[in-house]
Amino acid sequence: MKIGDSRLRGNDSILIMKKILLIIHCSLFVFALSAQNDEKVNFSGSLQSDMLFPQKDEQIGTGDVTDKFLSNNYLNLNLGSKFVDAGARLELLPKPLVGFESEFAGAGIPNIYVTGKYKNYSLTVGNFYDQFGSGFIFRTYEERSLGIDNSLRGARLVAQPYKGIRIKILGGSQRIYWNYDKSNALGFDFSQGAVWGGDLELNINEWFEKLQEKNWNILLGASFVSRFQPDEEILKNLNEKLNLPKNVAAGDFRLQVQKGDWSVLAEYALKANDPSNDNDYIYKKGSALMLSGAYSKKGLSALFQVKRSDNMAFRSVRSQRGTAAFINHLPAFTQTQTYALAALYPYATQPLGEWAFQGSFGYTFKKGTKMGGKYGTTFKLNASYICGIKKTRTRSNGREDAYKEGVDNWGTNGYNSKFFGFDSTYYTDINLEFSKKISKTFSLSATYMFQIYNQKVVEKEGHLKKSHIAIVDLKYQPHNKFALRGEVQYLFAQDMLEFSGYDAKAERGDWFYALVEASLFRSLMIYASDLINVGGNGNHYYNGGLTYNIGSHRIGLAYGRTRAGFNCSGGVCRWVPAYKGIQVSYNVNF
Repeated sequence: MKIGDSRLRGNDSILIMKKILLIIHCSLFVFALSAQNDEKVNFSGSLQSDMLFPQKDEQIGTGDVTDKFLSNNYLNLNLGSKFVDAGARLELLPKPLVGFESEFAGAGIPNIYVTGKYKNYSLTVGNFYDQFGSGFIFRTYEERSLGIDNSLRGARLVAQPYKGIRIKILGGSQRIYWNYDKSNALGFDFSQGAVWGGDLELNINEWFEKLQEKNWNILLGASFVSRFQPDEEILKNLNEKLNLPKNVAAGDFRLQVQKGDWSVLAEYALKANDPSNDNDYIYKKGSALMLSGAYSKKGLSALFQVKRSDNMAFRSVRSQRGTAAFINHLPAFTQTQTYALAALYPYATQPLGEWAFQGSFGYTFKKGTKMGGKYGTTFKLNASYICGIKKTRTRSNGREDAYKEGVDNWGTNGYNSKFFGFDSTYYTDINLEFSKKISKTFSLSATYMFQIYNQKVVEKEGHLKKSHIAIVDLKYQPHNKFALRGEVQYLFAQDMLEFSGYDAKAERGDWFYALVEASLFRSLMIYASDLINVGGNGNHYYNGGLTYNIGSHRIGLAYGRTRAGFNCSGGVCRWVPAYKGIQVSYNVNF
């Protein structure tokens, strides 16, 4: 199937049927092995279907809507036994949901695997997800809300030959949209690109009884990853062709120490020169360093961590754009926001370089104390600060000036960066949360958030935005079959202009948000919300709907408007344009 073609032609249907037959054969293989050993075979799966019936709405900028029906559909099937597991996922995206590129359109089986297990060894052939350390040089995962699935199709061996020692060896070709087609030998043709590597973890405490007796846990880890991609013609100008490395290696080292309530993690990663579209095809090496310390006991928790990353965009395809083909993942150092206005301007990790600091503190006042009252009281404080690393460029005359991204840097080392060089602010937030149960039936939570958001850095257009956000969350639950919850939120904007996907001057000033939801009979939830632009065009982004759970089935129905903005998870973001319409979802696990 061609990328972006939403129609299934005859040859495509035949290919899909062949893949389904392959799944059936793998399943029969699992069953046969297990039956011979009188082992029980477990069958499980899930179905997820998200549908949108879009409508035109000139006021919020959806006048170019032409499709009457959009949908993303996923079917997972898994077989498990003592010695062998097998599974596959069928995806059907004839016309993907809003925010997904046209390359997502299609149908097929992009994920299929068979895993053999024996004692402390396992071997997987097919697709797999994994992570080395914190993911600085390798992380494959699936996040459907963002359209991310960067699994490898190949083989992975996991071995624990001796207590305290764990070894992983893996390799394969990475999924990029629908690249697992006939031209790629169903994903097992590595001549056009491959990723391979290994990871070693040593649990030192398992070798020494005295460490265990004194509650010490010491973990040493080391990883290696290499990406292979054939040379291609990329011209610096009409006469100069870049000499591109076919193999790019990266290494990671980490030490984690835990003693009772304390834990410390130090991790360092280094990547060889990797000219790519992300870094303007420069030949500078990449690096990342993270230090993290945490303390936790009943009623008290504290965390502080710092990260410096420099030129760490790492993809299996050097010219790829967007969120596809990333081999690694740089964890976000910001608090995950669940409230609408707190998440209105989310931060996306900048892989080309940033300093990131995060600290959090939480304390629960005990029941019966003056601050704790009858049911206890909890306070949480979280703060994040992220800025750029200071970059300079050395000219031919020996003078240094500020580095600017652009084609002029192609084929050079790009820039210099002192380790403790700090540049402009990318993002800052301070979150203070108070939560308390007032009575057996009533509880409340109040949050204050201060935020600085560099729109030009994250969205590549705009300016520095500052805001104060106040949130009150109330819940009333007289018994376990009924609950009523309400939210009121207000965002005070300190600037009067923001960038929007359809009109740069349409939405000014503050924002107000309100939500009411009722849970009935443990299975039905009804909700209504409205997001209002105050002081600007006064747009209302209203939504209402219900969800119903029966057994393992979940059905959702909603109608309303959704504002243009970024959808983020773990520091990875995807731009979603404004849309309006009826949304239907169905999920089942079996």
